[in-house]
Amino acid sequence: MNGASREALAAARERLDALTDSTSVDAAALADELAAVTALLDREVSLRRVLTDPAQAGEAKADLARRLLGSQVSGTAADLVAGLVRSRWSQSRDLVDALEELANIADLTAAQKAGALDGVEDELFRFGRIVASDTQLRAALTNRSATASAKGELLRSLLGGRANEVTVRLVTRLVTAPRGRSLESGLESLSKLAAGRRDRMVAVVTSAVPLSDGQKQRLGDALAKLYGRRMHLNLDVDPAVVGGIRVQVGDEVINGSLADRLEDAGRRLAG
Repeated sequence: MNGASREALAAARERLDALTDSTSVDAAALADELAAVTALLDREVSLRRVLTDPAQAGEAKADLARRLLGSQVSGTAADLVAGLVRSRWSQSRDLVDALEELANIADLTAAQKAGALDGVEDELFRFGRIVASDTQLRAALTNRSATASAKGELLRSLLGGRANEVTVRLVTRLVTAPRGRSLESGLESLSKLAAGRRDRMVAVVTSAVPLSDGQKQRLGDALAKLYGRRMHLNLDVDPAVVGGIRVQVGDEVINGSLADRLEDAGRRLAG
């Protein structure tokens, strides 16, 4: 997002945080309501354009949103949506992206309140690795001809009883309503949002063998010092990483493996 949309989303996230700080607000229920509004505005393009029309007064758009939602969502959700449409947006599509992000943040907040956020982060990462290694599963989950209900049933068979309910909801929404994103990019975005709940960055660490608790602690401390923020380590094991580790933080890759060093040496000799 750029310009006005980025500012509108930042303000909406602050309002959401203030709401979910209250023990009277059910963050998971709020997430479901925001997801339902996301689906509505994603489907109804003309309505979305009306609610983001810069020529219309913000309060008039907010009143329209409240009337349309009526008794379909809670007053908390309606007020949050009204605040969103009262803001200015660079593109009408940005409003839907913002609503989707707020729904995901509300679910992650529910996990955080339950002390399950770390587990959800790990489950999102593991699910991404499973999908990446199973081409048939990925094809089934991204098949455009398959119905949302069929994909949801497949996910329930895979994750039901094995993963946190928040993880199941997040992944199900992503798979059944990808909104033009790849499964991989959607999972990466969810992981970043999860890390952001604790003001942490995500480092994907691949090692030849599992790291000990001491090694994980030292690596996390070193990366936190390097990047100036706390790190959440997503750990993966790949025997091809001979005698070392490979760390990826965002788009930056830190190659510390023996395999990489041998490859570099071979290139220098060949040159």
